[in-house]
Amino acid sequence: MAGASAVQGSDQIALSPGEMVFAAAQSLQAGMPSQALALANALLARDPEDMNALMVRARALRDLDQLSEAKDTAQQIWDLADTDEDRFAAAMIMAQVLSTNGQKTYAQLWLRRAVHLAPSDRHEKLAIRDFKYVRAANPWATRLSFAITPDSNINNGSAYRSSFLNYQLTEVLFGEPVEYQLTGASLALSGIEFALGVDTRYRFWQTANRAQDLFLMIDYRHYELSEDARNTAPGVSGSEFDFASVFLGYGYRGFTFANRGEFALRADVGQSWYGYNEFAQYLRASALHSYTLTRSTRLNGRIAGERQWGIQTADIDTLKAELWSAHFYPNGQQLRFIVTGAVAESPVKSEEYAELGFGASWAIGEVFEGANLQVGLGFRGRNYDVSPHAVDGRRDRRWSATATLIFDKVDYYGFNPTMTFYAQDTDSNIALYENRRIGINFGIQSSF
Repeated sequence: MAGASAVQGSDQIALSPGEMVFAAAQSLQAGMPSQALALANALLARDPEDMNALMVRARALRDLDQLSEAKDTAQQIWDLADTDEDRFAAAMIMAQVLSTNGQKTYAQLWLRRAVHLAPSDRHEKLAIRDFKYVRAANPWATRLSFAITPDSNINNGSAYRSSFLNYQLTEVLFGEPVEYQLTGASLALSGIEFALGVDTRYRFWQTANRAQDLFLMIDYRHYELSEDARNTAPGVSGSEFDFASVFLGYGYRGFTFANRGEFALRADVGQSWYGYNEFAQYLRASALHSYTLTRSTRLNGRIAGERQWGIQTADIDTLKAELWSAHFYPNGQQLRFIVTGAVAESPVKSEEYAELGFGASWAIGEVFEGANLQVGLGFRGRNYDVSPHAVDGRRDRRWSATATLIFDKVDYYGFNPTMTFYAQDTDSNIALYENRRIGINFGIQSSF
């Protein structure tokens, strides 16, 4: 069959296959999917594996709301594709069909595949643009996280081998504080942390400037001790420090100040497990407001409260306030400052504290080929008026530093590997709580 006919009225016009493909594409652009489908079917009668005709057919079926057939045709294109250009086109078409069918999350997976297969920067930007559009329209938003972290102190143990008991009764009996040896899990133990997290949101109601969401957050952390830690604490297993938590939440958010501001209200309930035993139950509530001060500066404030019902630990009520600013520069750099304060009350007086902290982070950008650097510094001072280890209470001062490299030239389905170096030093007037931590975190993050 050398050609076919496009029928309009009683006259027939003979077209070559190339002309028919062009006419079919023009029909799609003109909003005539039925005509485009007729032309594509005629071409496929001549050659069932005509890639151009299959692409036109898939788009025409989608426009005609024949989504099951459109998906089958898109899958056929994918199965037949043997070049990156064809695979990219097949992934884009499949994503369009799935998105129209309401399968937004599945469509995002195909768009990540399209980004991975993009034959040029222009094609990649097109796929990323479509991904962001589908993500914004998707009521589901899910973030998966995974990290492997060698750490010098996985259990937050003491840097010292001994500490002091300073009960007033002890002083009466012995006339001075009593020193005792720290052993096992009280000491800093090195090892590896394996972390897996799932954070998903379902937006069940939305208007132009208001939205309501449901949340589910799952976090699991497993620990393996190093050989040195096993020698230090022979009776201790890394799984004793395993930690898991599950939270369910509700959120309400919207815009204020002519869309220059945004607020978010949220409430969560959850439970945690430590060493595979129930640890605590939680009720949390928070209110956040952010405001775009200038085109390059954004201010944010947040207040949050938590009620903790302890199972292995004490009951604690915590109130926390945060204020931070974010500054964005034309060269892509970002600078952030944060100030925090918190107070905690508990029936167990040694768990009550007042806290003040501050921090800064700087997204520097590319420091060498394919690696972008972010650095951060932080300080937290926490005072406990009551402690069983010191008559004048407990005073902790913690400094922390991080440096994160993001390898944006190593890209797989829109994900980049990351490597974070961190160090933490906690000084305390009680040796039991004085510790040092150094580690490296290997993880991944989305590039868009």
